Amino acid sequence: MNADIKLYETIKEAGINLILSLPCILLKRLLEIIDEKNEIQHIPITREEEGVGIAAGAYLSGRTPAILMQNSGLGNSVNAIKSLLQLYKIPVIFIMSHRGAEGEKILAQIPMGKLTPDLLDLLNIRTFIIDSVEKINEIENATIFSRESTEPVGILLKRKLWRI
Repeated sequence: MNADIKLYETIKEAGINLILSLPCILLKRLLEIIDEKNEIQHIPITREEEGVGIAAGAYLSGRTPAILMQNSGLGNSVNAIKSLLQLYKIPVIFIMSHRGAEGEKILAQIPMGKLTPDLLDLLNIRTFIIDSVEKINEIENATIFSRESTEPVGILLKRKLWRI
């Protein structure tokens, strides 16, 4: 099965009903599917921390939000994660393409790519790694964990998921 279609179906089955997104070439097809299907509300955002604020408000009104972004945006979100999501126990799901890791051709992506797993650990954000279509179901486990613990979670989508 195509990785993007499986990602979409699993996100929907996990009960995520609001997607906030920033552009990323690896997430492009997934975002197109979300828009084509029009079953999950999708709000494009301009900055990651803007998404954190919107996601927090959406959660407080009964939604299950996820932010689709590049892992490089994690650095932009640190203060909002610590002083909003974690302080007030607001579960938000960060679904991130892991740019700057294996196979990355853009030199500027590499520093944050190397730092991302350690930064997630430092922020005390439980991380789920998806590097194959077979592991996409981890999104459901991440969503359950986030909901039950009322903590944000990180889902890193590795480049090899798309076989590129």
